[in-house]
Amino acid sequence: MAAPRVAVLAYDQLCTFEYGIAVELFVLPRPDLGVPWYRTTIVNADAPRPARGLGGVVVRGAGLAAIDRADLIVLPGWRRHETPAPRLAQALRRAAARGARFFSICSGAFLLAACGLLDGRRATTHWLYVDEFAARFPRVTLAPDALYVDDGPILTSAGSAAGLDAGLHLITRDHGARIANVVARRVVASPHRAGGQRQFIDGPVPAPGEPELAPLLDWARRHLDQPLGVDELAARAHQSPRTFLRRFGRATGTSPKQWLQRERMLHARRLLESSRLSLDEVSAACGYATAQAFRLAFRAAVGTAPSRYRAQFALRLPVPARVSRRSGRSASAAGRGA
Repeated sequence: MAAPRVAVLAYDQLCTFEYGIAVELFVLPRPDLGVPWYRTTIVNADAPRPARGLGGVVVRGAGLAAIDRADLIVLPGWRRHETPAPRLAQALRRAAARGARFFSICSGAFLLAACGLLDGRRATTHWLYVDEFAARFPRVTLAPDALYVDDGPILTSAGSAAGLDAGLHLITRDHGARIANVVARRVVASPHRAGGQRQFIDGPVPAPGEPELAPLLDWARRHLDQPLGVDELAARAHQSPRTFLRRFGRATGTSPKQWLQRERMLHARRLLESSRLSLDEVSAACGYATAQAFRLAFRAAVGTAPSRYRAQFALRLPVPARVSRRSGRSASAAGRGA
């Protein structure tokens, strides 16, 4: 796999937090990961005018011609009330026509929509802007509560920090869950939050006296091979099923079924990348009754078959040594006369 060429769009009135996410994920070299990392160019959308951000930040970048060479264009926000200049809009449309991917953070979706690149697609943006976005761009199917929306070649994310979740999702698509988890640990972030999770949760902190869910979730992660139903989880939380469902949704922004499905898929990815378990063994370890059921669920969640995912992202594990029954030594050692 060749290292993807990335263009990160800088602009005057730059959203510096969103820009920092793009720099951290796609500009910072990571030679220790052992994979072809992104080759990134900063592009100044307003050249020759400087791209200035809050706090006195000034970003110098290449001209718009760099977009024509990019496989991925990252939009860390945008001046949402402003129509893009024709040269910029044309460059983005050309990139879309030749199959480039796009990743927008927060108000960056406004730029994509203004260029017509989101027409007929699903997308999201910051929850503060969803009414404005829906009124201005009725041809876009807006997912107002999603952290991020993956619609094939275009990935849009909600406000600010959701861009980190979406970026890690993109890295997972490109390099697998193991690499994405390493990057997440480096930036001290959660390794995965699903795009369908709500942008904001009305009661993210348990009310006084409400039992913490963290120990239960940790227990469930250790028992993904078991059929974990709501009744069992509720009993372990010492709650009625109805109360448990309400508090689980309030604390996590999703349902137990969706949460378990996400955790099973994360576990499956790790096993496919880092173990020699057969698909039957992986499916059993992840709580699926049959390998066929696992294959269908994995394809629906990840977009590819488990065997193809393993072929693309599996670590190059050493071949286990064959042990000589008579000597107890490995066959390789015996052959060397060790």
